[in-house]
Amino acid sequence: MYKVDLPVDQPIEKAVERRKCAETARKARIFNTRLRVMGLDTDALNKQVQEKKHHQNMDMQRDKAFDKLREHHDEALMQQDIDEKEKRAALHSDLTQYWATHQRKEDSRDADLKCGLKGAFKFTIQEGELGPASMTLFQGEDIGEEQRRREQMKKTSRDLQAQREDNERRRMGEKHREMLLSKELVHQDLKGVQLHALEEECRKATRIALDNYNQALAAERAERLKKQHMREERENLEEILHTVTSDMMTECAEAAQREAGGGRPTRVLIDRWRGMSPEQLSAIHREREEQRLERQRQLDAEKIRDAAWDLNLLKLSREAEEEEWKAEELRRETRIQTDCYNKQLAREQQAYQEYLNKKLYTNKPTKDYFYQFNTSSR
Repeated sequence: MYKVDLPVDQPIEKAVERRKCAETARKARIFNTRLRVMGLDTDALNKQVQEKKHHQNMDMQRDKAFDKLREHHDEALMQQDIDEKEKRAALHSDLTQYWATHQRKEDSRDADLKCGLKGAFKFTIQEGELGPASMTLFQGEDIGEEQRRREQMKKTSRDLQAQREDNERRRMGEKHREMLLSKELVHQDLKGVQLHALEEECRKATRIALDNYNQALAAERAERLKKQHMREERENLEEILHTVTSDMMTECAEAAQREAGGGRPTRVLIDRWRGMSPEQLSAIHREREEQRLERQRQLDAEKIRDAAWDLNLLKLSREAEEEEWKAEELRRETRIQTDCYNKQLAREQQAYQEYLNKKLYTNKPTKDYFYQFNTSSR
């Protein structure tokens, strides 16, 4: 049979190639120490940065477009405002021109009243030039117009005169009311002045009475101080006289002692005591000498007792030194025995380590043994 080359399935080949590319990319990510330890996806981060910059640029462009649109709208509104003002000014100018040309005061029906003309208005245009619809006054029409106008003017004059009289009466009434109000205010001011004068008189009388009362109090206080001063001077003189004539100044020894009564000893008066007698001084010296001798005997006894304590402490310290020397000898012997035991353990450990290194663990693994692990991402 002949050998036939069968076509390769393209989808399967593409799938295999796609899986290989994915496996290569996965290995690059997994075996990258920086990405594995820190867990950073630089592609995603860069994409986020680019998207953020794109959004910022879009926002800036949109803001610029809005600013330009606002400026355009402002200019359009300002131009529209200017055009409207110009149209209003032109319309007002045309209207004023129209009023001055076609609606003059002299051409109105009541021009005689407005412009002060006498009689009816006289047309300057010939009747033959006007049509029937343009005629406003016919011959023989409104014969009593002049009389009616005079009556109307008289009535208007009477009404104006009545208004003036009414205004005059109203003004006179207001003046009368203002005069009455001014009189009332003057009356109130006079009454206030009188009340103020009465209050001043009352305050003046009160001040006079208060001054008199204060003067009386001051006189009474001065008299009381004068009597107090005289009494203090008299007491001071009596105290000086008593001090000069007292037993303290005369130095009387009997004045310092007083009988207590009831068989009790004589009490010494401290404020009058002037010193001790020679007998009392000798008795005090004898007692002080006895106290000194007693204190000397106590000191001698304390010295003997301290010497005994020192001897006992010396004996105890010697015994403690002997006990400490014996303990130190025991610790030294124990340390020597421990050192010998540790040396023996070290020799045994070294021998065991040599056994492991030279006899037991002789086949050491090479680098190829370790390289066979961790070669795939799965």
